[in-house]
Amino acid sequence: MLELVRVNATVDTAAVWPKSPVEGLVMGLARTNEELEAIQRLRYKVFTEEMNAVFPDAVDGLDADRYDPWCEHVMVKEINTGRVVGTYRFLPPTNVAKAGGYYSESEFDISTLASLRSDMAEVGRSCIHADYRNGSVIMLLWSGIATLMKQQGLRYMLGCASVSLRDDGVTAAEVWRTACKMLNERPEVPRVVPRHCYPVERLNSSLPARIPPLIKGYLKLGATICGEPAWDPDFNTADFPVLLDMNRLDERYRKHFGLD
Repeated sequence: MLELVRVNATVDTAAVWPKSPVEGLVMGLARTNEELEAIQRLRYKVFTEEMNAVFPDAVDGLDADRYDPWCEHVMVKEINTGRVVGTYRFLPPTNVAKAGGYYSESEFDISTLASLRSDMAEVGRSCIHADYRNGSVIMLLWSGIATLMKQQGLRYMLGCASVSLRDDGVTAAEVWRTACKMLNERPEVPRVVPRHCYPVERLNSSLPARIPPLIKGYLKLGATICGEPAWDPDFNTADFPVLLDMNRLDERYRKHFGLD
């Protein structure tokens, strides 16, 4: 297990943890190696045991990589048991160089985002326990991410949204069709280029599919898919680059997250 590094000593942890429980849950930041290990075990359970992702460096049922020590880890726990049931990681721009770059740079050429880097955090490795995929946990996690963005005065958020290819790419094709419409409507959005492009143009675009809930949620927030998907062989997914300008965050969510 990689040891947790205190990312930002100025973060007001009390402002991140809700004062009252939500359906028996509480949200906050990992502050001990034991909490980080619980997060890494949850990620392994979801990504490897459920999604059949292959992590060559995984040891003892932990999904751990070189980015983890330099990230804030937002987590949701059950109050009664302390079990971690949801998580996101947040890499602030001040730690990008220490982490060896953004994770997204391993999949995309993001040179078009150079002017945003000092004001851009990255989120990723989001997962939720199967018992809690009803919307409450993801909203708590997003609330934590929004709080970190506000506290650190950051405007842009970058991430990779994964779409499983176990349906032979039908869902990925639907997401790409939606992305193309958005990019045509917003030509000012910078485009990033996948290092290993997934060939969506070869798919049967007439087959019906639903956009995955997480990506649908990102789009409702006001995020934009800013390029073609990359192929991630470890996860067997098509990964779409997602960029959110906090100035374009949907008004309903701004109020919900207490940003106004």
